[in-house]
Amino acid sequence: MSERVAVRKTYKLFIDGKFPRSESGRSYLVQDANVSLASRKDARDAVVAARAAVKGWAGATAYNRGQILYRAAEMLEGRREQFVALGVPGDEVDAAVDRWVWYAGWSDKLAQVYGGANPVAGPYFNLSAPEPTGVVAVVAPEAPALLGLVSVIAPAIVTGNTVVVAASPAAPLAAVTLAEVLATSDLPGGVVNILTGRLSETVPTLASHMDVNAIDLSGVGDAGLAADLEVKAAENLKRVLRPAAAGHDWSADPGITRMTALLETKTVWHPKGV
Repeated sequence: MSERVAVRKTYKLFIDGKFPRSESGRSYLVQDANVSLASRKDARDAVVAARAAVKGWAGATAYNRGQILYRAAEMLEGRREQFVALGVPGDEVDAAVDRWVWYAGWSDKLAQVYGGANPVAGPYFNLSAPEPTGVVAVVAPEAPALLGLVSVIAPAIVTGNTVVVAASPAAPLAAVTLAEVLATSDLPGGVVNILTGRLSETVPTLASHMDVNAIDLSGVGDAGLAADLEVKAAENLKRVLRPAAAGHDWSADPGITRMTALLETKTVWHPKGV
């Protein structure tokens, strides 16, 4: 009797809540698994999916978004051993779960902290409220693979944005496994889209895309590439989150800066009654 031949797993892209192969048919080998190599067209397809999801996700109540993020944390907790088997330290998985829960708790509180009533010289109510920017492209940090990924995705989506994530080509398995977690949670399709492959191929497309409203360059380690991406982003006045010059401590208290950086402020004037 012949020995059984193990079937090598192929990790696919995560676009619009589904797991398509790259339209180019390409893949590369990581830890004895095939990982899809996204093309420029895959990046454009991910933006289309993210844009289509904006209305429903931004229109959901803050409480509902928080509950969905909390559900994702529950699913991530349940897959802890799977991430450990991929080489993610157990304490990093725990920290990633805690971070999901932390951001989930901010969903219905940020408007009170970041918005409010403004004093004006006249018989008017002047109210400012935060609103999502729209579609955000994110370059995920290489390390820590899972905690860094959660730390750039969660603050963007808890505030009502949708994201297209370019996963680190050196550590893609945490990203595609997180995609499997999100697919089995209550997150609507298109809210999070994850691309694996060469950053040099997908990220310039995202930076110059006219339907992307902001780009987070936290995972870009090449200063020259970051500067080039900023120039491309300026074509439609995208908001740009620059990578930290001295590196970023992803285990530190995240604060609310990453959330507020991806928000617009809407101000409304209303006459006071007699």
